Amino acid sequence: MTSNQGKRKVGVVGTGLVGSSLVYALMIRELATEIVLVDIDREKATGEMMDFNHGLSFSKPVKITAGNYADLKEAQVVVIAAGASQKPGETRLDLLARNVNIFRTIVPEVVQHNPTGIILIATNPVDILTHISLKESQLTAGKVIGSGTILDTSRFRFLLGQHYEVDARSVHAYIVGEHGDSEIPVWSLANIGGVRLQEFAPLKNKRYDQIEMDNLFAGVRDAAYEIIKRKGATYYAIGLGLVSIVETILGNYRSVLSVSTLMTGQYGVSDMCLSLPCVVGANGIEEILTLNLSPGEEKGFRLSAEKLKATLQSLGG
Repeated sequence: MTSNQGKRKVGVVGTGLVGSSLVYALMIRELATEIVLVDIDREKATGEMMDFNHGLSFSKPVKITAGNYADLKEAQVVVIAAGASQKPGETRLDLLARNVNIFRTIVPEVVQHNPTGIILIATNPVDILTHISLKESQLTAGKVIGSGTILDTSRFRFLLGQHYEVDARSVHAYIVGEHGDSEIPVWSLANIGGVRLQEFAPLKNKRYDQIEMDNLFAGVRDAAYEIIKRKGATYYAIGLGLVSIVETILGNYRSVLSVSTLMTGQYGVSDMCLSLPCVVGANGIEEILTLNLSPGEEKGFRLSAEKLKATLQSLGG
């Protein structure tokens, strides 16, 4: 590959479980022509590179290297999946403060060597770290994207599809707001093939029961806790979610995805990163869609923003 023509280069900062799951999915989907792995633990990045390269006879050619920030030059998108793990006795706020400091080191390095690429944030709490990354990068808002509620939305669609016995891809429903405990299910617009859930339920000989639906949403909101309790971490599904974002950037598909971005007055919220459905393409976030939310959903969205702002202020951010 001696020419940049047709090159699809992706940088991945952080080669832990999420970063490695992303790279594995990129290989299987055959989306990138070049992948650069960057990690503070260079040996870890090198080991992952070796393992991936040993599978290249089973996939289309892709150049996979372990490098440094300078090697991120000309990547169309750089995914940041780095972050500290919680120490015994450490509070979530302590952990967040450490991750904020880590990002204040990583993001300027990424921008220095790759000022034109899209930055995609995967580390939690993703909304706050997206906000910090946007400020540190000094890029336009659309160029810094948080993975946001893309996974929550996928979980929501899966559980609704399971309940109504249809393919999850035929379910059109969103989780908006924080990627976390204050996230909001948009029941008012949820539908299957354009048919609202209240009308679809009788087609499956079911009675629409909002209490039952609220319990289903609790399964969405608490899914990470349940998975972590059983296997220690979540990484496969978010790896696939990140790939869907990377794919729409590389292909300029202008897909609508529920990602985290800077609010500029939507539902009365400004200067905070939250998730709403956004049009994503080669230039990053091209448009934020304003949904016709119910009054209760709008209120929940504002409360979600207030919670995140309070956390950010506690950090001095």
